[in-house]
Amino acid sequence: MRPALPSWAGTLAVKAAAFITVMCCALAALLGILVHVSVTNQTVGQARNLALARLKDATTAFEAGDSLGRGAALDPPDLPASLRALAVAGKRGTMVADRRGRPTMWAAGPAAGGRALAVAIDYSQSAHTIEALDTAILWSSALAIGATLLVGAVAVTRVTRRLHTTAQVARRITAGDLDARVDDRRAKDPGRPQDEVGAVAVALDSMASSLQGKLLSEQRFTADVAHELRTPLTGLHAAAELLPPGRPTELVRDRVTALRTLTEDLLEISRLDTGRERLELDAEDLGALAVRVVRAAEASDFFETPAASGTTAASSASTTAGASTTGGASTTGGASAADGASATGDQVLVVIVRNAHVETDRRRLERVLGNLLANAHRHGRAPVRLTVDGPVVTVRDHGDGYPDYLVTHGPQRFRTEGGAKGHGLGLTIAVGQAEVLGARLVFTNAPDGGAVATLTLPQTPPTPARLPDGAA
Repeated sequence: MRPALPSWAGTLAVKAAAFITVMCCALAALLGILVHVSVTNQTVGQARNLALARLKDATTAFEAGDSLGRGAALDPPDLPASLRALAVAGKRGTMVADRRGRPTMWAAGPAAGGRALAVAIDYSQSAHTIEALDTAILWSSALAIGATLLVGAVAVTRVTRRLHTTAQVARRITAGDLDARVDDRRAKDPGRPQDEVGAVAVALDSMASSLQGKLLSEQRFTADVAHELRTPLTGLHAAAELLPPGRPTELVRDRVTALRTLTEDLLEISRLDTGRERLELDAEDLGALAVRVVRAAEASDFFETPAASGTTAASSASTTAGASTTGGASTTGGASAADGASATGDQVLVVIVRNAHVETDRRRLERVLGNLLANAHRHGRAPVRLTVDGPVVTVRDHGDGYPDYLVTHGPQRFRTEGGAKGHGLGLTIAVGQAEVLGARLVFTNAPDGGAVATLTLPQTPPTPARLPDGAA
């Protein structure tokens, strides 16, 4: 299995630095080899020519019976065997070999009587010259690579810094901050050539502005439609109440109520979209609040009919064995607010593992939990369980679970699957109100089946301030 690489290993700066380093090393190696070969060939050639010239003079002197001269000898004992064999065979040749620990240029040729006449020239100075050249090439290559890498890193870092800024702005826009802009100064200067990074920044700013304008138009349209519908719907609801009893009247009232609910939901979403919702914080007992939410939900239209499975929880309220009622906690109505207690209502089983006192906006928290319970009843199957474990509240049903798109991307307005009833606004409002509370709402599916919504309230109360634009 291939080991995981650190996150920095895949950055553009590291890749650019690695590319620059490899190219500089390859270029330095190529130039170094060329210089080394050229100088070595020149140095060896000069030494070879000198040795052959002296060998020619020594051969002339040997044939004339004169002294052989400095460095020349007949069959010297330290002559390399390969060069001796070449001279005995009647040919001339040269070779660099060690002689008494010093590099020596040998030149040998044939002499009378099948002997070898050789000349030795000290080659140590030339060898030192080549060695010093190689050292200079290595040091100069290292310095050139370091300087190039430094300059390249600075240049690449300036580009990657702009890319990081662009990426951060894109993430802020994704999170809902549609006011975020890159505002690249280089792209704003008309007299300066625009590079690719600047083009991306300009395109992102243009996209954000266009998206913000379209969303604001949509928000204004939604709010205007909801406001315009609210007044006639109020009159229609009042008129429906005056109709004589009967099945048609019930159908009219039911549809008017549904239309009023949809209108109120649209108004609430428009308020959340504007980002001007303000918190009204107060200390709340989370267990007692959960009990109130369950009672209100069971008394509402959401729980007038049984869940899809046709089964319900026990109709009478009762506390399970071993439930704690100490410390002033008591079981009332349909659930218990004591730590470690659980109770059943008509439709919902409330389990309080660990009670908690939180500072939050009661109305908004009740709205979130009520919408989660309503969704569980509409789209899930009994039993529906609401669990309080400290600041964490979980609502679970035993139906088919949330759709994949909802688990991955969160709820989407006016989107439902499988022919389910509803407009997809309940969970959208729950997410928006949870964000106002500073809470975290996560949608998952239980391994053994059923949808699970987990609301985690903040440890410290959120600041009652304006919500960022685009939150929903």
